[in-house]
Amino acid sequence: MAWPGVLFRSAFGVPSPDRDGVARVKGWARSAFRAPPDTAFAVNEIACHEAGCPGVATVLLVIAPGAAIRRVRIAKALSDVTEHDVDHALKV
Repeated sequence: MAWPGVLFRSAFGVPSPDRDGVARVKGWARSAFRAPPDTAFAVNEIACHEAGCPGVATVLLVIAPGAAIRRVRIAKALSDVTEHDVDHALKV
């Protein structure tokens, strides 16, 4: 039942995620990480109030079976993340 989420987003002005942006970043992550098919990725844009953060950041989780979940943060809005950003974040 998805409609409560839609109601919540509408009532409180929370924007819905950019599905194309999420898919784009997941694709770049899969390529950069050379992930097997059973590796899952989660991409979220979050508010960021830390020094040096532009107010929003993109968080990428790499969830590989049998391994610890890897979390990387890119200090950019999802719409501004580039393939280079993802590649660099996963290689650090």
